[in-house]
Amino acid sequence: MPQTAGQEGRGRPAVAIIGAGPAGLMAAEALAGKGIAVTVYDAMPSPARKFLMAGRGGLNITHSEPLDRFLTRYGAAAAVVAPWIRRFTPDDLRAWVHGLGIETFVGSSGRVFPVGLKASPLLRAWLRRLDGLGVTLKARHRWTGWTDDGALAFDTPEGPLAVAADATLLALGGASWPRLGSDGGWAPLLAAKGIDLAPFRAANAGFDVAWSPAFIERAEGQPLKRIALSFAGQTSRGEAVVTRTGLEGGALYALGAPLREAIARDGQAVLHIDLKPDLDLAAITARLAKAPPSESLKNRLRKALGLEGVIPALLREGVPPADLATPSALAQRLKALPITLAAIRPMDRAISTAGGITLTELDDHLMLRRLPGVFAVGEMLDWEAPTGGYLLQACFSGAVAAAEGMAGWLNDWRVGAFPG
Repeated sequence: MPQTAGQEGRGRPAVAIIGAGPAGLMAAEALAGKGIAVTVYDAMPSPARKFLMAGRGGLNITHSEPLDRFLTRYGAAAAVVAPWIRRFTPDDLRAWVHGLGIETFVGSSGRVFPVGLKASPLLRAWLRRLDGLGVTLKARHRWTGWTDDGALAFDTPEGPLAVAADATLLALGGASWPRLGSDGGWAPLLAAKGIDLAPFRAANAGFDVAWSPAFIERAEGQPLKRIALSFAGQTSRGEAVVTRTGLEGGALYALGAPLREAIARDGQAVLHIDLKPDLDLAAITARLAKAPPSESLKNRLRKALGLEGVIPALLREGVPPADLATPSALAQRLKALPITLAAIRPMDRAISTAGGITLTELDDHLMLRRLPGVFAVGEMLDWEAPTGGYLLQACFSGAVAAAEGMAGWLNDWRVGAFPG
């Protein structure tokens, strides 16, 4: 028989948060600050493992661009995500980080980082704050659904556990990085309750290109800097990296959703790379025309345009030799080099996922319409955004919005004002 436990602090509202990632922990802080007893459950031995992994390459918490442009980064979900972010803006997030005793700075790309670039100091300070607010963390508690009487069911090292809560927040992440806890294992539990789920799809992932063996040997791991990528009327500037299987990098991730959908529909997608976006076609043609035709492609590109590294090899990979020798044709290739993408990398190689709970299943306060008192937030929901701080910002902002919705629902429920 499972053990049965109530939430602590029965003289005040008590909630269970399932998932100790950034969204779950932010909601816990917001709710505890309102005098609500909060217990956070997580299947892993320690909290926020994916958050810590993200910090290994420099923790990018948000972006400094104007808010109106910021909100466009959420694509088809922008209308739903925008109210969360307007409630808890990038400036609010930076102020929150500062309140933990950690300063932030804006990088040359506009991305915002904590000084030191690491997630671990921020997480340590955050956990100390949560402890001071009375938040309880329960590790190695894997959620398995609900009991027949509506309690939350968990598998724990001590055996099955049933937990009664006044309200529940699901913050279990998507289906990328399963070894860190985001394995999408919650999906069948919600599907059994009639919740509509969109299939999981890789997001912020590399794409496969059929490189030649000779090119892979020469170019694997080489960066493409200060480029612009274009597809289906959208353009993204930044960087990419040549991999053994294709391409990856922030400039590519920003176009990931339309590229992924085009490949699913057509079997491939043709991406165009502008290798010199700060010069127009006429200027590039004029500079190349001045280069002696007897010089190598490598020297002509370096002397005329300052292009070096892997670019000559990339051009030879897909451009006819005659075009490489003609200034006007070479200029056109430099401004719009076509690269055929054959597939997106698998979900277990992706930074994040799309798919999950469809947004129509939620009310304006992020409560599941079919499950009163159960809220959901973060990558569980069917929205996506490119890297650059947009993912974390929406997780934090959505958590604040959900916490406010939960607090309001709990108040209405306790005074008998909640319908049904």
